[in-house]
Amino acid sequence: MPDLGAVEILFAAIVVLAAAVVSWRLWRKRSRRKGRRLTNPAADYAARTDWSGRGGMLNYSSFVYFDVDRDGKYGAGDRPMAGIMVRLYDKAGKLAASARTNNAGFANFPMSVKSRKAVIRKPGNWRFVVSVPPGWQAKSENDIQSRHFLPLPGSPAGMVSQEMLLPVGLAPPRRVSGRVAGDGPATLSVSGDGHVLETRTLAPGAVFSFDLAEEADTVSISGEGLERRLTLSPYSADLGLLSAQRAGIATDAALETIGFDDVTSRTFRKIPAGHAGLAWRNLNAMARDYTKDSQGYVNGNVSGDHVLYTSSGLPAEFSCERPFGFHSVMLSAAWLASEGEVALIESWLGEQLIASDQITLSALTPLHYAPMLKAVTRVRLSTKHYWQMVVDDLVLTR
Repeated sequence: MPDLGAVEILFAAIVVLAAAVVSWRLWRKRSRRKGRRLTNPAADYAARTDWSGRGGMLNYSSFVYFDVDRDGKYGAGDRPMAGIMVRLYDKAGKLAASARTNNAGFANFPMSVKSRKAVIRKPGNWRFVVSVPPGWQAKSENDIQSRHFLPLPGSPAGMVSQEMLLPVGLAPPRRVSGRVAGDGPATLSVSGDGHVLETRTLAPGAVFSFDLAEEADTVSISGEGLERRLTLSPYSADLGLLSAQRAGIATDAALETIGFDDVTSRTFRKIPAGHAGLAWRNLNAMARDYTKDSQGYVNGNVSGDHVLYTSSGLPAEFSCERPFGFHSVMLSAAWLASEGEVALIESWLGEQLIASDQITLSALTPLHYAPMLKAVTRVRLSTKHYWQMVVDDLVLTR
């Protein structure tokens, strides 16, 4: 009797060989046809006459931005957001795909009536849903959008929608947080456009955190030895420990903001000693989009295009022999994988530790840490689990 196993193997080999021959012949035919076009000068710039092709593949994108001015419109001051999840549903309501926004703020969904790699492959209704982070708001009020796709031979993907998805603007809740030392009470006032919106009495030893009104633009602290005033940013603020033992910056002091775009015109550089008159340790300057899928480096960038980060997640410092005022700084977690990382910020005057605050970091939005210390010589930045910390807009007094 013949060996059936050997026959089956031989038959399978013949089938594979035949398929390879057919594929090779088709490739050779296409190559010859392309070659004939390339050798014909008249075809170099000829207008297309055959629009019957089914097309290739392109990205259909949902764009998400941080709505800095919270007006629901994408403007010059708004910034693309990285790492935001967007989900795609077909006409039956079934989840077809999901994607996070890239460093430019786009969640891309490949579209084609021809390619199996595409996720949008058939004309019809498709729904795009931006996953709004907990507590955040879609100020543009369009986190859920639907588009109807129609077949169109000759188009890049073989089908089109009549209009693109609109930009989706997100804004986080704004809060002011901090602690009160046990040496006396404090009064916290929130103002907007010169008018006091609310006043709170903070008991000695209190830990506080509360939401800010949309129109709030200033927070003021009063109490024996506690006078401070902070101009609010679009981000939440943490004032650290409020104590009469921590001399504060005068409310009328001139503030100096140190950005990091002038560290280098390239994408990456270890920040050199002497930049802005300070000594720097274990901090690198980097373009916000230098590292792929680097959510916190993008979202933690509040001005210009460069940020600092703690190299390899190890502790870092900035210092000066001559005392300076440490007003505030923007701090973020570098990666969504480190969302909720705890940072320790220690401020020294000579050999004396005068402030030590723990704050929780996010890769979605920076935190405006504002201890407003009158005189320090060294500030140390570290994280509990040794994840990288992103630093931008350091504000000092001299």
